[in-house]
Formats: sequence, C-alpha cells, structure tokens
Amino acid sequence: MRNCDGDLYISAVSRILVLRDIEHHLDDPPKLEVITDKLPTETHHGWKFIAFGPDGKLYVPIGAPCNICDPGLDHVKLIRMNADGSDTQTVAVGIRNSVGFAWRPSSNELWFTDNGRDMMGDDMPSDKLNKLSHIGENFGYPYCHQGDTLDPEFGKSKNCEDYTPPVPKLDAHVASLGLRFYEGKQFPASYQGALIIAEHGSWNRTKKSGYRVMTVRLDGDKVVSYEPLIDGFQQNEQAWGRPVDVQPMPDGSLLVSDDLAGAVYRVTYVP
Repeated sequence: MRNCDGDLYISAVSRILVLRDIEHHLDDPPKLEVITDKLPTETHHGWKFIAFGPDGKLYVPIGAPCNICDPGLDHVKLIRMNADGSDTQTVAVGIRNSVGFAWRPSSNELWFTDNGRDMMGDDMPSDKLNKLSHIGENFGYPYCHQGDTLDPEFGKSKNCEDYTPPVPKLDAHVASLGLRFYEGKQFPASYQGALIIAEHGSWNRTKKSGYRVMTVRLDGDKVVSYEPLIDGFQQNEQAWGRPVDVQPMPDGSLLVSDDLAGAVYRVTYVP
C-alpha cells in the first residue's frame, strides 16, 4: 500500500514494514523500516490487506486465529494507526476475517468484506458486506453469523439484534476478498458508484461457490443488485483461477489479480 508521500507499506503476519520513496529508488532500494511489530503472530487468517483511509490513518485487520473461537481482545477486529505506527486504535470488532475494504467516495464511509465461518453446512453462513457507521461497532463474530444466526456453540445467551448486520448477505463460502468502488467512465453508466468484489472461491463446499468477480449496485445504502461481472474461473468443479483483488485504473479499466493462475487481468469495455 502506497501513501501520499510515495512510501510503500508492506504487511506481514505480525509486522508492518515500509520502503521510503520507493519509486525514486528502484535501482537502489532503501532499507526496510519496521512500522510496528506488535501484531499477533498466528498465521491462521494472518494475511492482511492494509490501506490508508481519508483520515490519513493506516487501517489493518486482525482476523480470527481459528475457524470458530472466542479469541479475546487481540483479534477479530479492525485497527488504525498513524503512518509511523503510533497511536493504534480499535475501529471495529466482531470481524472474523476481512481481506478487503474501501471508502465510498461520496461519503467516505468504510465498507468491507468478511468471510463467514466453516462447518455449518454448504449454505450457512453467508459471507458479508459490511458498512462501518461508528467507531467501536460490533459485527457479531463469534456469537452471531450473517446478522441473523447465532453460533451453535458461542451464541448461547446472545442476541443477534445486539450486533450490526451486513448490508447484504453475500453467497455462502464464496471467500469475498478485495473490493473497490467503481468511479471510472469506461464501463456503462450503471457501474458508476457500484462496488466490485473479488470472490476467491470456496474450499470445502460440496459444490464450489465463488470463483468470480461480482458487482454490487447500491441505491443509497440499499443493495439493488448482486451479480457477476466476470465468471467462469471454475468449470465442472475444476478451478483454473481464483480472484483476489480488484483495482480500477485511471482510464476506467479494471485490474483483477488471480493467485491460482498467478496472473493479473485487465478488463476493458468497448461500446
């Protein structure tokens, strides 16, 4: 993740690193600096998507070190810190595993994906697309899944109404990862302001789900459609690609990364 000063921030499981002014030093890279090494060391859900918000803070997710557990205050949350690693704050809790977030250009509201737990069946629970309304918001994990279903073990004596539900439920086990708001001019007008979401794909569902790039169209905060932009990364239950992230480009095209094929695709539209 690059900040406004041209510094390149790199996330590891338990550390955030930075290469200063990297584009002007490609032939003689600067030494890696450690911004923080105080993050949890568990590798389960330890991969981190990081991004700078409109407030200039660096946002970092800390996932659950398990499929389902109650790990305490050091996990299942989103934190933010200054660019130098100081003043770490908790932004939201009850988040199992978010591997993508973006700020809506029209409002600077934070929207993020969250992967649902496994071992509750093929169609339960759904992945989630969440919107942050206030600092300290609780999105329910490990007590409530998909906004309306208590966990069979950890949900006892809990109430889903105490937690923030998803804006929409996404499909179950699709492994929703990176997302961006589309503000380009190349795609048809119906894509303006829509969310584009990479769905990496299920790993243990009886019939595969995900393996596609989805478009979520919004009317205010209401979802009016959730449909494929790109499909076919798996055919006849055999996957040849797994989308990870999306990135709109200045010309309005869209980049899609794929960690199974080891490729980056450029999607364009010609009327």
